[in-house]
Amino acid sequence: MFTVQTVGYIGLGLMGKSIARNILKAGFPLVVYNRSRQAVDELVAEGARSAASPAEVAAQVDAVFTNLPDSPDVEQVVLSQRGIIEGSHAGLIHVDNSTIKPASARLISRVLADKGVVCLDAPVSGGDIGARDGTLTIMVGGPEEALNRVRPVLEAMGKKITHVGESGSGQIAKAANQIMVAAQMVAMAELLLFAKKAGADPRKVVEAIRGGAAQCWTLDVKPQRLFTGNRNPGFKAYMQAKDLGIVLDTAREYGMPVPATAVHAQLYNAMLEMDMPELDNSAVIGVLEVLAGEKLMDGLETES
Repeated sequence: MFTVQTVGYIGLGLMGKSIARNILKAGFPLVVYNRSRQAVDELVAEGARSAASPAEVAAQVDAVFTNLPDSPDVEQVVLSQRGIIEGSHAGLIHVDNSTIKPASARLISRVLADKGVVCLDAPVSGGDIGARDGTLTIMVGGPEEALNRVRPVLEAMGKKITHVGESGSGQIAKAANQIMVAAQMVAMAELLLFAKKAGADPRKVVEAIRGGAAQCWTLDVKPQRLFTGNRNPGFKAYMQAKDLGIVLDTAREYGMPVPATAVHAQLYNAMLEMDMPELDNSAVIGVLEVLAGEKLMDGLETES
């Protein structure tokens, strides 16, 4: 078994650009494509090569990665005219870092298999910080042999790589991850405003509970950002809303009730209606501020 030598990366957004940069820093020859040129030009200046289409990327590499907003975007980039399928060749591995429907991942895998291409759905968690630092958590669905071939590339972008199972399983794990992320963000928002409205300093409340059963990554990281007035992404609210839509669609497909997630999805969709789509997913507290009639930072000094 040989590991991949040349890598392609398509989709250089908030996380994709940082992931591609880490692949390049790890010494892999890298071919990149993105609809907008700025990110491409940055990476070319650092040593990558650019391509004119997804097909052109695929034709030049052993493994082609995608990182795109939603299921239709991935299907178009992979399966449409000038898409990856047109540049495919036997032995190519397609690795999708996007968060999409498990059903879409399975469809793409079936279609590309006819071209001799092996697919891995490998969504990531860890936000922009994890992407920059190369500490992402990566959940992988698809053949284990293909995972072993691309593992050195994945190790350049993440610290925890888990083979979950067959095609689509990585996306199922990511959907499950987003159930928990949304629950933590909403719970954090509620407890901060609950403490504030009931007359306690929410900063002291966080300090008091972080060492107990409530301890989690969200409580360790996000309140400190909110206390400085920082609601910039991170992970954008409209992406969280999209991911929860994937959860709800998949739950309906399998007849699985997810009542708490349905409420959380409503709160994130409210962020979109309230002109907050580009804010961090922790900024869901803004919706609850309106409902509670209480601003987190009113009467509190902003931490420096």
